[in-house]
Amino acid sequence: MSEVCTVHVAVVQAAPALFDRAATLTKLRALALEAAAQGAQLVLFPEAFVPAYPRGFSFGVVVGQRRPEGRLLWERYWSNAVDVPGPVTDTIGAAAREAGVYLVVGVVERDTQFSGGTLYCTLLYFGPDGRLLGKHRKLKPTAAERLIWGEGDGSTLTVVETPLGRIGGLICWENYMPLARMAIYAQGVALYLAPTADARDTWQATLRHIACEGRCFVLGCNQFVTKAMVPADLPGVEELADQPEVLCRGGSAIVSPLGEVLAGPLYDAEGILYATLDMGEIARSRFDFDVVGHYARSDVFQLRVNTRPQPPIEWDWVRGHMGIMNRRDDLRGSI
Repeated sequence: MSEVCTVHVAVVQAAPALFDRAATLTKLRALALEAAAQGAQLVLFPEAFVPAYPRGFSFGVVVGQRRPEGRLLWERYWSNAVDVPGPVTDTIGAAAREAGVYLVVGVVERDTQFSGGTLYCTLLYFGPDGRLLGKHRKLKPTAAERLIWGEGDGSTLTVVETPLGRIGGLICWENYMPLARMAIYAQGVALYLAPTADARDTWQATLRHIACEGRCFVLGCNQFVTKAMVPADLPGVEELADQPEVLCRGGSAIVSPLGEVLAGPLYDAEGILYATLDMGEIARSRFDFDVVGHYARSDVFQLRVNTRPQPPIEWDWVRGHMGIMNRRDDLRGSI
């Protein structure tokens, strides 16, 4: 539980410079500094802010066929993705340090440990000293997102301990996974982050439900995107011809532990929402309902969370295999 009485938070509803990582980082820094100038201590950016949530694109895929222009669009998306850690995380960390805030940003992460090709929808946590404190990879991409993003595992069900309180959360429709929510609640989350690409009215009910269920503050964050923001030279951009001018209307909001809307929802514009949170409200709200405390029935229900990383390849090395001599016969390693 936080030892501070109040926390000042900001939710940034904005679009990136779509498919342009460098320009997006410039915009991110400016918006983080703007929020910090208004007193924010925690600043949240939307899902897949760097370099884009590719709304409306098929990447040239139908069942049984992939078109060349889709591969070209994928190449551009991949080229603008984020290595974690890497130069981009250094740049975002520098922005957090300059602003003096906890900065949480949705990125498209490019795997560098294994394949070098798979992308993940990832949430990155930075401290006010610029350090990368943790990350969460989306467990289950939704529908056509599965064409472009891999699945995370339980090793990144991240909650970060900070002087502001414990900060954690889930991305978009992961928030409809009851067991995933419980895994976050069980880590004592106080500031629950829910960046999304869902701009429907029903998403507001989701944010309020999570707040009431988890007895935590919930920060919902989305992008505001129009077709005019999409680069005209993108392969396959003609697919957007039949899309509405406003591709994503937003809907960012900040909700209290008893489900009261403190700021937003913000629709049809870019902007930054602010709220001053009374952290004592968390303890008061859990007086009559604590989802992993006195309201849990562990004698009836139990949840097992596998937090072990799931590498795609594990080697059981044996002495002399392919001429490789190991230090120990029983050495087990993963790559």
